[in-house]
Amino acid sequence: MVAINLEGIQARDNRLYSRILLSRVRDLMLDVREIELAPIDITPRQAYILLILYHLGHKATLSQLSRYNERQASTISVQMTKMEKAGLVRKVRKTTKSTLLIFEMTTKGLDTYYKSEKQTSEKVIMSALSEKERLQLIASLKKILNKAAEYHK
Repeated sequence: MVAINLEGIQARDNRLYSRILLSRVRDLMLDVREIELAPIDITPRQAYILLILYHLGHKATLSQLSRYNERQASTISVQMTKMEKAGLVRKVRKTTKSTLLIFEMTTKGLDTYYKSEKQTSEKVIMSALSEKERLQLIASLKKILNKAAEYHK
């Protein structure tokens, strides 16, 4: 494995260095979250879907879940099928003759959501920043996100 001199990258191209750091932070926080959620047998993405369902009144359509996850409906559909098999959600029709499906949290899903919210890793990691620094980080990340979304169109 070749060692990369990140300080050299920082000196030459701080945009690239910023992106590398963002990637590293994202990857490490995701790894820590996966480890933290392993005992309750869910993935970070499933925990996020449970969070969305919880805040949408414990039920949502596939299009709502897709919009909040910023993922294609087909991707969310696969995830919801796995979650349904695990007993975390159930699929119901809006009305008996309707083709519109709604995903509802089950009792197991709600219990799993509460367990997933008892996370400590994020609080500990983010405590490296003061409240003011976190607000500045949020503002900066929103700027980057908006610019990326604008460029993506």
